[in-house]
Amino acid sequence: MKIVPLLAGAMLVALVGSASAETITIATVNNGDMIRMQKLTDDFTAKNPDIQLEWVTLEENTLRQKVTTDIATKGGQYDVVTIGTYEVPIWAKQGWLVALDNLGADYDVDDLLPAIRGGLSLDGKLYAAPFYGESSMVMYRKDLMEKAGLTMPDAPSWDFIREAADKMTDKAAGISGICLRGKAGWGENMAFLTATSNSFGARWFDENWKPQFDQPEWKDTLQFYVDMMNADGPTGASSNGFNENLALFQQGKCGMWIDATVAASFVTGKDSTVADQVGFALAPDKGLGKRGNWLWAWSLAIPAGTQKAAAAEKFIAWATSKGYTELVASKEGWANVPPGTRTSLYANADYQAAAPFAKMTLDSINAADPTKPTVKPVPYTGVQFVAIPEFQGIATTVGQLFSATLAGQMSVDDALKQAQDVTTREMTKAGYIK
Repeated sequence: MKIVPLLAGAMLVALVGSASAETITIATVNNGDMIRMQKLTDDFTAKNPDIQLEWVTLEENTLRQKVTTDIATKGGQYDVVTIGTYEVPIWAKQGWLVALDNLGADYDVDDLLPAIRGGLSLDGKLYAAPFYGESSMVMYRKDLMEKAGLTMPDAPSWDFIREAADKMTDKAAGISGICLRGKAGWGENMAFLTATSNSFGARWFDENWKPQFDQPEWKDTLQFYVDMMNADGPTGASSNGFNENLALFQQGKCGMWIDATVAASFVTGKDSTVADQVGFALAPDKGLGKRGNWLWAWSLAIPAGTQKAAAAEKFIAWATSKGYTELVASKEGWANVPPGTRTSLYANADYQAAAPFAKMTLDSINAADPTKPTVKPVPYTGVQFVAIPEFQGIATTVGQLFSATLAGQMSVDDALKQAQDVTTREMTKAGYIK
């Protein structure tokens, strides 16, 4: 007779527990590592039954637009946001982010790679935790390189890359010698082109913040890129960003791909048709002392507009912890753990054995210097971006111009002239130049 009241009581407790659970909304990018994280979050909710998760997963450019709008207005739409090395110090300075002071005693902040941690901090405080860190490097088909009669150096030049692209291109077989970002966006084609321009001796601004698109180094950069992509790139390259080029490479349609080091596990993984033929090399140079590689971390941060900061920080601590790395390793193998964030990962023998790209990734990250990104002196920091609030808007416009050039809608000279004009106008309006 007493069983029914006991069952009813248990059900009531369960219902009350469910009703009292706090839901946090997480905005993230539709990259492979983030998609994997969503599939593994049962581990988090099992350990934190009082916290439920709601996901908003968006394409990179769309994510940036929505998150920037929400965080600037303190709209409170998101409790955790996925942002990068560009945004963190700028937004922290503006009071838009919550400092991560309570990640837990076992989190081990000091284990974060210094280059990555430094880019996510302001005045010694961490304002975002890195989910994965990256530089950029060359990924290439070893079989096609051999067929072309070439050997990829560990540290290639742009001249070698152009020669290899020409020899590896086989239009009849549907193979492009090279795949590069062409999709417009300050974090899409402009990430690649800004890093590349550094190696060509170009810079966004001189020491007095005067735009430099009217200088020969930018002409050399953009003309080289457009000519190579027209000759050896895939059809419709002006629409291709990270994910589109990843798919092409996995399908065996690219001889070389220069992009984020984080792609290494995906081009050598189970979804890649050429997994056993992939080699890696440092990003190219022009013999001027700078390579065309960048420095970035996709990171998790808490907007100042949230009312659920404590729950949000618990999730961030879980997703960027050593424990999460071990969880991925147990489910997907060590080669597929999020790279580029922790010193301990690169000292891990299991990871070294499983990830042939580990050393090249770490070397690329360590080679990028945000404080001295260019051949000539500049007044800014940042490798593939300029760490000022105005950059996001300016580079979005410039990215559209350069993408149009790749699409054949305007000449290199016209694109550079318009880039110079719009950048000068916006920097004058912002008070950098008079």
